[in-house]
Formats: sequence, structure tokens, C-alpha cells
Amino acid sequence: MNKVRDKRILVTGAAGFIGAHVVRRLLEDGFEVVGVDNLNNYYDPRLKDARLRKLCIGPRFWFFPLDLADKERVESLFHDGEFEAVVHLAAQAGIRHSLTSPDEYVASNLVGFVNVLEGVRACTCRHFVFASSSSVYGSYNKIPFAEEDSTDYPVSLYAATKKSNEVMAHAYSHLFHIPTTGLRFFTVYGPWGRPDMAVFKFVDAVIGGRIIELYNFGRLQRDFTFVDDIVEGIVRLLPLPPNRDGKQGPGAQAPMRLCNIGNQQPVQLLHLVRTIESCLGKTAYVRLMPMQPGDVYETQARVDKLKEITGYSPHVSIEDGIRRFVAWYLGEYLPLGLTESPQFPLPLSVQSVHQNAPASIAGEG
Repeated sequence: MNKVRDKRILVTGAAGFIGAHVVRRLLEDGFEVVGVDNLNNYYDPRLKDARLRKLCIGPRFWFFPLDLADKERVESLFHDGEFEAVVHLAAQAGIRHSLTSPDEYVASNLVGFVNVLEGVRACTCRHFVFASSSSVYGSYNKIPFAEEDSTDYPVSLYAATKKSNEVMAHAYSHLFHIPTTGLRFFTVYGPWGRPDMAVFKFVDAVIGGRIIELYNFGRLQRDFTFVDDIVEGIVRLLPLPPNRDGKQGPGAQAPMRLCNIGNQQPVQLLHLVRTIESCLGKTAYVRLMPMQPGDVYETQARVDKLKEITGYSPHVSIEDGIRRFVAWYLGEYLPLGLTESPQFPLPLSVQSVHQNAPASIAGEG
């Protein structure tokens, strides 16, 4: 595929965090885009609606509410779509939520994924790109993570569903010769992000004067990746489908590859909090917590494969990324009225936590 400009691309999860940014970029680059999303209430659907209204606008964009677990409607979507490429980003997200609502992950991440694979199989799609996750590496202790590393031992149901996606995609790629790229995202953040993710939660808590709970006593490290870097990787990969030339690794018999997309610079959560304090000019109130089930201690991407294929690797620093997120939060998110009002003065219980916080945190800001 030399180019996909002026062709129609399907983006699933189009009202989601990454999906809306991908739609915006594709529209800016001149593509026709069809977006679908089930608009569920995992977090406030009004934020999803706001993303669609702000980011996904233009005469070349069509949006349809759709649950991908609905096989008949997915079949109809692909039958009518004539998609040149498919960017599959829809999924039930969240590691901790998977501990209490496993059925939602089965319906969205497994049943929905198979329905999309069947749709791709039936259409003339020339490149299927889907979202996997760094969570597939589990508690693997070799850092940085490379695509060839073991992913046989997931430590959460969410991670298990993402690993399953990779395996199912390989089978379809092999059997039906579908050029496929799976992208292992590393802790994505940025404007219009998900409220359940660390950066959003921490900024919201600092502004609202609420406690931030840091697991593993603040020593967790994450490879935070700014959303613009993720989008750039996706759009560069779209016109470069893998082939069957035997150079794709252990799965070379299938035209499929897996690529990490991460910033390659792990950030300790305590440092993340200090960066947020600096950007906001406010002090964070921290409660240090033990390790939680399903969490891993550190993530770090190796992105050599992405750079080899596209010439690009993520580069937005955590300081620049947090500054840009805070500017969006204060300038666009707060005016939406979707968050609680700041809680000042602080209640006694929060003041007590602040007094007992480590000096390196309590004294910052």
C-alpha cells in the first residue's frame, strides 16, 4: 500500500482518548474516517461526547454508536464500509476494573475483537492495526521490554485479553493473509485523557485538594507516553503494512508484526507528582499504599522496531507532556463542568495525611 490518503479508514473506539486523537489527525491529513464507539459509562460519557464534538469534526467524518459485541451490526458495518484500513482501538480498559467486572472484558476485548477480525476478513482492508498493551509483559523482569520477550504470564485479566488479541490476530493473519500490526501502548496520557489514568487523576486531585494514593509506596515506574507520540506512530505505520517476506520474527509465516510504542524513559510516580505540583503551583497530598493485585513494578519500552519501520520514536518529555496536559485541563476540561469543585479548606483527615507525607513530597510545590 503506497498510500491511503483519500481512502476510507475505520477507527473503532473513536470517542475514546486515543481514538479521538487518531480521528482528528487522519482528518487533518485528508482521509475519510468512519468512527464507531459504544459510548459506555466506564467513565463519564459526556467526556466522550465532548471529544467527538471538539476533535472529530469535518465533512469527511461519520460516527455511529455501535457495540462491537453485536455481531450482526458489525457485519453490516464492514459490508457497507469498503475500508482501506482499520484502526481498532476499542476495548474495555482498566486493570483494576477487570478484577470486579470480568464479563465486560470478555464481551468487548474478546467477543468484540473476534467480530472485528471477521469483518476485516470479509472486506478488502489492506492493513489492520490494533491496540495491544504493555501489560502483556506482565511481571517480566527484563527491562526494557522488547517485542520478542516472553508474554506468557499476564498478571491481570485485562492483560490476558490483550495477549489473546495478539494470538487471535496472528491466526487470522496467517489463515487469511491479512496484513496486521499490533501496537503495545505504554501508559498513554495527554489532553482529553481518561479520568481513571494516573496523570488525569493526580492533576484532578491536586486541584481539588484530595488525597493521591501512590501504590508500592510511590516507587512504581511507568513509561509515560504522550498521546501525540502514539498518534504519530500509528499514522506512520498505516501506509506500511507488513508482508510475508520472512523478516517479521517468529511469526514470519503470517504478514503480522508487533511494535512497542513508548517513550523509553520510565518515570517514578513520586517524580510524576512533583512535576504536576510544579506545573500547578500547588502541593499534592499523598497517601503511600502497598502494591495492588494486577500491577507491575516497572515498564519501559524498547522501540527499535518502530523506529526501523517508520523512522520515528516517541520523544515528548514528561515535563513538556504534563505542562500541555495541565494547560488543557485548566483551559478546556474545567469549563466543561465535569469535575468536582476544588475542596478548600482541606478537611482535617487530609491535613493529617499531608503532615505525615514524606518531606520530599510535602515540601514540593
